[in-house]
Amino acid sequence: MVGEFVNLEIADGIGVIRLDRPPMNALNAQVQEELRAAAHAATNDADVYAVIVYGGPKVFAAGADIKEMADMTYAQMAVRAGALSSAFDAVARIPKPVVAAITGYALGGGCELALACDWRVVGSDAKLGQPEIKLGIIPGAGGTQRLPRLVGPARAKDIILTGRMVDAAEALAIGLADRVVEPEKVFDEALALVSQYVRGPVQAIRAAKLAIDGGLDNDLASGLAWESQLFAGLFATEDKTEGMTAFVEKRKPGFEGR
Repeated sequence: MVGEFVNLEIADGIGVIRLDRPPMNALNAQVQEELRAAAHAATNDADVYAVIVYGGPKVFAAGADIKEMADMTYAQMAVRAGALSSAFDAVARIPKPVVAAITGYALGGGCELALACDWRVVGSDAKLGQPEIKLGIIPGAGGTQRLPRLVGPARAKDIILTGRMVDAAEALAIGLADRVVEPEKVFDEALALVSQYVRGPVQAIRAAKLAIDGGLDNDLASGLAWESQLFAGLFATEDKTEGMTAFVEKRKPGFEGR
């Protein structure tokens, strides 16, 4: 899948959703829709086992396109806001492991895009944050919802209400980053993180991600019922048969994703 600013490149079972809108990968409406298309393509391509979201060696994404939004009215944004949120949600709903490879800045919408991924590999000189409050608005693509679920409500309020930037060391300490490496090693580290899922039990990985994400949005009893349903469903898959047979026969399983 090739867009003007967002591409999906596939190699060795890994899909790379690459942002390429110099100089700062500003997330205008076109980029948002191309992100949605790339997420759907990665979801539906059986050759993609895991996904890396990457903005390039210098910057992940420095936020929304403020020039595009500056003159928008309430009526215009009321129409656009849902599409903005759902474009990022399309990334969150990819039923495969997804990692954000973050270099430079991941601010505003860029931070929200990173939050939509399962993990964040961050360059040691990177800066993350939700500076929308300094523009007289709030995060509108998941920041007020995903950030507190990740780092807790008190830390999320500090970051969002001040609009301050979080460096890599703090991001790692509070759980906003999962790994911090030298900037030039960010992509390779992200690749190493998700390569372990290539040729894995696709249906089980999908079910595990659905169970965790769905459970977080429900009370414990509902989450346990959802888990039981997904667990039982895997007993209809060929991978379950192969995995258990391989265990009994003391050999490595050969999963086919069915």
